[in-house]
Amino acid sequence: MFTVYVLKSQKDSKFYVGFTNNLLRRLSQHAEGLVYSTRYRRPLDLVYKEEFATKEEAQARERYFKGGGKAKKFLKELIEK
Repeated sequence: MFTVYVLKSQKDSKFYVGFTNNLLRRLSQHAEGLVYSTRYRRPLDLVYKEEFATKEEAQARERYFKGGGKAKKFLKELIEK
């Protein structure tokens, strides 16, 4: 099982999108400052997640969210609900 997740920084309100096969471990890494991309944007809140059966499906969804345009708008609307 693979999870695509979205974190929102409390510091700058920006989003971080990633995927993992162990969400709890990955969230712990973010919280401890072990992930370069989010180290200086802590604290972070998990605002969205989706689970997929395969790594390829999760990677495709992650790329979609990182692509901008309609994906960013979709994600923002989804999270604000």
